[in-house]
Amino acid sequence: MQDTNDMLYFAEVAERGGFAAAGRYLGVPKSKLSRRVAELEARLGVRLLQRTTRKLSLTEVGEVYLRHCLAVRDAAEAAHEAVEQVQTEPRGTIRVSCPITLAQTSIGALVPLFMARYPLVKVDMRVQNRPVDLVEEGIDVALRVRASPDISGSLVVKPLARSQTCLVASPALLKRHGPRNTVQDLEAMDAVDMSATDGKAQLILIGPSGEAVILVTKPRYVANDLLTLKFAILQGTGFGLLPADLCATELANGQLQLVLPGWAPREGMFHAVFPSRRGMVPAVRRFLDFLAEHLGPEGMLQPGTA
Repeated sequence: MQDTNDMLYFAEVAERGGFAAAGRYLGVPKSKLSRRVAELEARLGVRLLQRTTRKLSLTEVGEVYLRHCLAVRDAAEAAHEAVEQVQTEPRGTIRVSCPITLAQTSIGALVPLFMARYPLVKVDMRVQNRPVDLVEEGIDVALRVRASPDISGSLVVKPLARSQTCLVASPALLKRHGPRNTVQDLEAMDAVDMSATDGKAQLILIGPSGEAVILVTKPRYVANDLLTLKFAILQGTGFGLLPADLCATELANGQLQLVLPGWAPREGMFHAVFPSRRGMVPAVRRFLDFLAEHLGPEGMLQPGTA
């Protein structure tokens, strides 16, 4: 099988009229070019170049061979340009895992905008609240909200935004339970939560001065879906914790109120994890950049109204 590098070396020498000029263009020593072309001639069993002290010229067979070498060079350059085009024009399918509430708010509103910008990209989104094994399940990107980014030696973590949660209730519930001045005052209030152990749920709240206090509640209503809990909170079933982007509209119009202003859980981190930076396809890279681009001020997750 022919060494295509030798064919390209020969083509440059022939087109530029000598080894020195070709060497300067390719960044290859003149002696190496001369040796490689001589080895090419030996393998072919023909002389491609006529060498004299004054000039270099092609033999008849060299002229024929040069045309084929130029075709190989042009094809190689076209292949390189095709790869660059693919890299600059994202295409293909992105497989994404996303928590349910995140998909129903911020991400659900952003994905159609992303797909409109990049019409050659398809998105296969798995909306689920369970942890996924990215490699085993063939997931390109998993979107997560945690107290701190996931750390794994086999995964790359890309922080995207800070995520704030709020302790909220309906005005009717707050009126029914009366004044609230301390975290302990909340323990007697009706509550809802995503989970409970032996009928109790715990939450760490951070106060205005940075102090941390554990709130223990006995939820009346337990449901492992935040949108479901939001309906219950709006109806006055109990107070509960909701992502800021899920209750921003209701807080603004008065349907919900903060239970104890100045107190809230620590901010979470919205981040993406993916198997490796090496070989990341352009569509995935653009998807992550798009999410970061559309975050709200100061890197906060915003309501899904992008």
